[in-house]
Amino acid sequence: MAVRSDGIQTEKRILQACVRLFLQNGYQRTTMTQILREAQVSSSSFQNLFHSKDGVLMELVKFMFENQFGIARNVAGAALPPVYVYATETVLQIALTELNENLREIYLEAYTQERLMDYIQRATAKELYHIFGPYQPELTEQDFYELEFGSAGLMRGYMANPCTAEFTLERKMNKFVTLALRGYKVPEEELQKVLAFLAGLDMRGIAQSVMEELFRQLAMRYEFSLDGLLPQG
Repeated sequence: MAVRSDGIQTEKRILQACVRLFLQNGYQRTTMTQILREAQVSSSSFQNLFHSKDGVLMELVKFMFENQFGIARNVAGAALPPVYVYATETVLQIALTELNENLREIYLEAYTQERLMDYIQRATAKELYHIFGPYQPELTEQDFYELEFGSAGLMRGYMANPCTAEFTLERKMNKFVTLALRGYKVPEEELQKVLAFLAGLDMRGIAQSVMEELFRQLAMRYEFSLDGLLPQG
């Protein structure tokens, strides 16, 4: 039991250190030397738990993606059709990447690394089948898994291009949702209603609140403070 307790405490210290360093320095600029020093762990202890820096990112990405659809359901409201949840969850991801460049980098890594992409696509396919199956009842969950290759690429493309004075967050969200919902055969009339719903939301403010809540939950799980580290919108 003592060995298991030590392992759990070591895992927590590593995750604490990585969250802080990823938010402060960015994922790519954070080195293993910095992680080991910050976490006060040996290289062998780190290897036993995570194997690599990418292994830590997988843990963090799982946590974030497991919670995002639930948060989106709360924003969209229980009375609205599931397509509103999908639209809200996806534009929330896009809005989150506009809060801070280091946070953008974390999301882009998640949509780039093969192992992380496979996790996201398989997890998302289940949601897609539930949400868009009624529009295309002839498709299976495997079909939606394959369609997610395209929508994930679409998501990454919009995340990778920061907003400008001309390419505002509102335009970015509108373009992404329009392409995605048309790809999933949502009727045009319903698509326009979804866009009108999104236009009525303060997505920047919601993204800031969601980000703070996600990291509060993360800090509670791994027992650490993020005071002064959360990106400000």
